[in-house]
Amino acid sequence: MPSSAVSERERVSSLLDAQDKAVALFDAVVARGLIAPGASESAVSDAIRDLADDMFGTRRFWHKRIVRTGINTLEPYRSNPPDLTIAADAITFLDFGPIFEAWEADFGRTYVLGDDPAKIALRDALEPVWQRGRDYFHAHPDVTGAELYAHVVDLARQSGWEFGSSIAGHLVGEFPHEKIAGHKTDSYIKPGSAGPMRRLDAAGRPCHWILEIHLVNRARGIGGFFEQLLDLSR
Repeated sequence: MPSSAVSERERVSSLLDAQDKAVALFDAVVARGLIAPGASESAVSDAIRDLADDMFGTRRFWHKRIVRTGINTLEPYRSNPPDLTIAADAITFLDFGPIFEAWEADFGRTYVLGDDPAKIALRDALEPVWQRGRDYFHAHPDVTGAELYAHVVDLARQSGWEFGSSIAGHLVGEFPHEKIAGHKTDSYIKPGSAGPMRRLDAAGRPCHWILEIHLVNRARGIGGFFEQLLDLSR
């Protein structure tokens, strides 16, 4: 259906449905033990691609599929580090953007094998930082992308971590979302994004956002990642 014919209620429902499917996909990844010692990042990525096809009939992803383990968890999205093998005590994160019936999901989670306290602490810090970022968004109706970015960087520091990325999220919508994004910088939660996040896109529809949190401990060589819809929820 053309996007102009889709009501805002349908847009919101479609984005939430896409995220629900991403949650189910990641749950199945864990249930099937795909994040396992001895598996390479690329092999896990391919297995998740095939699982998404089996579960939902989708093999399209609007951004590159990311599986990062070990030292690679320090690397931001735009990096392309060498393919690593998951270790028995690894911290590993997934960042996938599957397209479900022309609607984008963007979902990230972190997993720890073994019982390393620092890795577990990092994994467990991600969602609370994300939630506090969301709380700030809801408490500041005129917040800009730059302001929210600065806030989550400060939240990371307060929590004892470093923020590992130059962005903290982006617009999301019908594939491809960049066609509705307007000025590129203002399509992201990042320094220099001066427009209010609560605004209409070029087609006169409300903008919807993903918030992503990348925390790192460079001294330990570990990082973690968490992302999902910022402004929409069930």
